Amino acid sequence: MTTSRERILTALNHKTPDRIPIDFSGHRSSGIAAVVYPKLRRLLGLPEKTVRVYDVIQQLAIIDEDVLDILGVDTIEMGRGFLLADKDWKEWVLSDGTDCQIPSYIQVERKGEDWLLLSDTGLKLGIKKKGWLYFEQDFFPLMDRGIKDDNFSNLENIIEQTMWSGILPPGAHLPLNDKGLKEMAVKAKALYESTDRAVIGLFGGSMFELPQWLYRMDNYLLYLGIYPDAVARLSEKLCYIHMGNLEKWLKAVGPYIDIIAFGDDLGGQNSSLISPDMYRRYYKPFHKKLWTRARELADVKVMLHCCGGIRELIPDLIDAGLDAINPIQISCKGMDTSELKAQFGAKLTFWGGGCDTRDILPYANPDDVKKHVHDQLKVLAPGGGFVFQQVHNILADVPPENILAMFEAIKAK
Repeated sequence: MTTSRERILTALNHKTPDRIPIDFSGHRSSGIAAVVYPKLRRLLGLPEKTVRVYDVIQQLAIIDEDVLDILGVDTIEMGRGFLLADKDWKEWVLSDGTDCQIPSYIQVERKGEDWLLLSDTGLKLGIKKKGWLYFEQDFFPLMDRGIKDDNFSNLENIIEQTMWSGILPPGAHLPLNDKGLKEMAVKAKALYESTDRAVIGLFGGSMFELPQWLYRMDNYLLYLGIYPDAVARLSEKLCYIHMGNLEKWLKAVGPYIDIIAFGDDLGGQNSSLISPDMYRRYYKPFHKKLWTRARELADVKVMLHCCGGIRELIPDLIDAGLDAINPIQISCKGMDTSELKAQFGAKLTFWGGGCDTRDILPYANPDDVKKHVHDQLKVLAPGGGFVFQQVHNILADVPPENILAMFEAIKAK
């Protein structure tokens, strides 16, 4: 009998698996909003459970084993091997008033009707105002310093002052020192040996997004054009930092993960956010170094989470050594799945694109959801090189009936 791990790896090796492999909550862009998750459990006829929010920024729920089994999910995130004791969690409340739990190491503070997300030292990194469903970054540590003459001193510590690098999910929250790495290895090993699902390790290693967290997006995009030498120096420095972390992290957990996930959102709704020339100058050499070293350190497949219309960058991403691209944002210009599969399907695994999360999943009826999924599967599934995932996280406004229809459509193929 084929295991889930074997099924995922078969698809990644561009061979036809026994059935379409499924990712649901295997990483931080394939999950489900915590306010929707109890409704899905009720629809599936499962007993109520306290929602545990592992990604506090995006308000994503841990999906329980019973749901993973019913839906036939083939992946699991390495972080599910951590925070297994009740004492690792503390009480909180979701935007709709539902009681939940969040990791005990996360620092949140109520200020009037808002919630603040704090660093370990009490620095305000993010905010969730009344009526907001998610936290937003509102502190950019290098915004006032600029990039032109910066020598990027103390950059490793400054990176931790950004919301996305300072507020980390379970597993990633441990320091990369001897004690933290030892605990990572022990718990990653225990998870790997307890499941036949493919284990995804979230490394991140952002080259394009991280500077936006430091300087703010509008500033950094301006710097790309007016301070090219400084941008190149920063990319080199970031790669050096990422490489050091990669060496430590993969030596600890590499034997116990199947896929390493990097992240860099390079695209917008109508095109990539940068030109191919900019990608080749500022990012490609460093992506290539990181992805090549990852495969040298461990027997892993390299996946990049990269939102948006990135059709023009795909040849360079493949050349840099990418195995799988996620999430295949099919509502964007240039991201027609028929064309992508025909042009790049022999070399690149499409991890996503199975169901549009912008227009279809929230607003269509269940029958239309099923038809849409069937149409996507006809294009993407043949010949392997495809892992089903809805385009991005299932958000708070999605009817649970549509979620179930999506998974029923996969099983019908």
